[in-house]
Amino acid sequence: MQLGYTILYVPDVPATLRFYEAAFGLTTRFLHEGGDYGELDTGSTTLAFSAHRLMQQLGKNPQAANAHAPCFEIALCTPDVPAALAQAVAAGATPMRPVEVMPWGQTIAYVADINGFLVELCTPMA
Repeated sequence: MQLGYTILYVPDVPATLRFYEAAFGLTTRFLHEGGDYGELDTGSTTLAFSAHRLMQQLGKNPQAANAHAPCFEIALCTPDVPAALAQAVAAGATPMRPVEVMPWGQTIAYVADINGFLVELCTPMA
């Protein structure tokens, strides 16, 4: 098996896609005509978003994300974490942890997206 995609439940899919384009330089690969589902071009694993209302129609009970009490994080790799952090904050991300070099040599920083999801900005692992 391999991981195919991750779907995050959000209140507004088009706004979330616009944010991820501005904050992280990703591009929208697909947005359903109804606006309730969309995908970003992120490489081999798709990052997708589905509207809370659609999930409710499907019998699910989506909860709002909370970057202060996350149950997971999204990690986006970049060779320039300080520049990525500045771009994300300029686009409306909330800084959660400043740029830091970890003992194993990886550079990281954290932001919260406009929906409260925790996003790690990091250099690739060797």
